Amino acid sequence: MDRSGIFAGEDPFAIARAWLAEAEPLEPNDPNAIALATVDAAGFPNVRMVLLKEIEADAFVFYTNYGSRKGQEIAASGKAAFVLHWKSLHRQIRVRGVTEREEGPQADAYYASRSLKSRLGAWASRQSEPLSSRAALMAEVAKVTVEQGPNPKRPPFWGGIRIRPFEIEFWADGQFRLHDRFRWTRNGNDTGWEVARLNP
Repeated sequence: MDRSGIFAGEDPFAIARAWLAEAEPLEPNDPNAIALATVDAAGFPNVRMVLLKEIEADAFVFYTNYGSRKGQEIAASGKAAFVLHWKSLHRQIRVRGVTEREEGPQADAYYASRSLKSRLGAWASRQSEPLSSRAALMAEVAKVTVEQGPNPKRPPFWGGIRIRPFEIEFWADGQFRLHDRFRWTRNGNDTGWEVARLNP
């Protein structure tokens, strides 16, 4: 199978990191933005934009409030999917996989790297719950600023979600809509990848 050029390599995570690095100087805003998909208890899908923070050796990681709708839906199903799309490169990566929480030192370190206002905002926001007004939100921020001080610890309800994929698809735009698509699949984290070229 011809997987030369931008598709070359035997490690899909290395390819993903290379594509993201290539997009970083070209995308005007948030080259790491992903459209994250989950499903609710009735099987209806929800999609929203979040920021991908890490491409690990075997997984993708983002951070969120576990009480948010996406957090609750991921907790219930243990599954998620996302697409990472770059208009500048005419490429995208689609991922489907199983999830686990990252609540250890890695999550603490990422939380500590955020600005103080963002850390306090994580404490103040009851993400996805109804809000009476912006003034009420700002009052809650003021309250937690006093309570948590200048060096707040990571909230117990906030942390990472790791997606361990069983499917990754790399897509690149082609002339006359004859795109290049390669789908990597595996049965489990300890099994090797199978790669198939797909019709556009």
